[in-house]
Amino acid sequence: MADKKEKKSPLFYERNFVWEEIDEKAKKAVFSVSEDYKAFLDAGKTERESVKEAIRRAEKEGFVPFSSVKKLTAGTKFYCENKGKMVALVVVGKEPLEKGLNVVGSHVDAPRIDIKQNPMYEDSGLTLLKTHYYGGIRKYQWVATPLALYGKVIKRDGQSVDIAVGDKDEDPIFYISDLLPHLAKDQNTKTLREGIEGESLNVIVGSLPHDDKDEKNKFKRNILEILNQKYGIEEEDFISAELEIVPAGKARDVGFDRGLIAAYGHDDRVCAFTSLRAIFEVKNNAKTAVALLVDKEEVGSEGSTGMHSEFFNNLVSEMIELENSKRSNGLTLRRTLANSSVLSADVAAALDPTYPSVSEKLNTAVIGKGVTIVKYTGSGGKGGCNDANAEFVGKIRKLFNDNKINWQTSELGKVDQGGGGTIAYILANHNMDVVDIGVPVISMHAPYEVVSKTDVYETYKAYLAFYNNYL
Repeated sequence: MADKKEKKSPLFYERNFVWEEIDEKAKKAVFSVSEDYKAFLDAGKTERESVKEAIRRAEKEGFVPFSSVKKLTAGTKFYCENKGKMVALVVVGKEPLEKGLNVVGSHVDAPRIDIKQNPMYEDSGLTLLKTHYYGGIRKYQWVATPLALYGKVIKRDGQSVDIAVGDKDEDPIFYISDLLPHLAKDQNTKTLREGIEGESLNVIVGSLPHDDKDEKNKFKRNILEILNQKYGIEEEDFISAELEIVPAGKARDVGFDRGLIAAYGHDDRVCAFTSLRAIFEVKNNAKTAVALLVDKEEVGSEGSTGMHSEFFNNLVSEMIELENSKRSNGLTLRRTLANSSVLSADVAAALDPTYPSVSEKLNTAVIGKGVTIVKYTGSGGKGGCNDANAEFVGKIRKLFNDNKINWQTSELGKVDQGGGGTIAYILANHNMDVVDIGVPVISMHAPYEVVSKTDVYETYKAYLAFYNNYL
């Protein structure tokens, strides 16, 4: 007689792996969405490139620039860009704006290495660029690995030049050197944090001298000549440039079964992509739906393209004016924001079986078990967090259950182990209901991070359900 499968009481809380919960049709959809996601990542290696790709996709789906919208009516679809690094996509709902918005807010910047304003020098037959890292990188992970260079240069005459080198098959790559183990005696005594110093992240960009025998800086001159011939730029143009070093290479499947994706920038472009894909499918929504893609989250959300800027508030005010055909007042804006619901779409730290000691297993996301609800982030005694209220978490939980979405809960590691934050608290400061919801990630902030294809799919479904429902 065959053993009966053990059944647990419904009183228990338990989450299964998504692969065990979905049918063949859904599995095909998982792989299809994942291929689209990989294409999005490959097209958006920086925040500027991500916004450009988001707008390209939006226009293909019928979204128009906000400047061309003359009246707000249900079903109107538009986007509003901010300085090339931030964009909001909106599908107008049936309800007045003052009833609130359904907002999914993600960020499209990622940890990287930036080129300094006066970067180029030569030494020992090499031409190098000085750098300053951006966000919470682990510096030792960025040495001795293929790198690409992306960015924008504003030339002396005001013209703009885009640069993208290192990801095409015919491109050269760039490189940051590391010590050989034979001579690393002193380096080996340092901590991981100290082993590679920030000022040592110098990028090799050349090794051939200029033909001019009388030139003092032959190697540097040669690279400047190449840059001038190809892009028309001079050394002084670095002053007005934003150039970023990112890992070279495309998003790739992981494992014989291809169930995972390794790529640069999952944090947080995976949530940007899933919110985009979801808003493209929004129809007959009651509340106005907004996909908000922001910059600067990895460095505190400051600046004109970060969540602390007035961009979103100004956009909502403009929308209120269009809706009412009269000038918006501050009270209407505040009511609109206070009545809004927000999913702070950011990734969660997944349990890594190789490093389980930093996680508390009962309260840590497991890769492959679905979209993750993070009630609070912060550090220590919840410092700097948005702690979502029980009422809103209850609404989200019911929404996901009603729509058969596989979900789980998590927090950022053990208490006192570390911590971090998202844009959630900034939006919550406007009295919005906000909770962090996103994809669990292994090796977060590494040059190549890992996510499960099923979690990407369930997150897209979760955002779509949120957009389409009145909370």
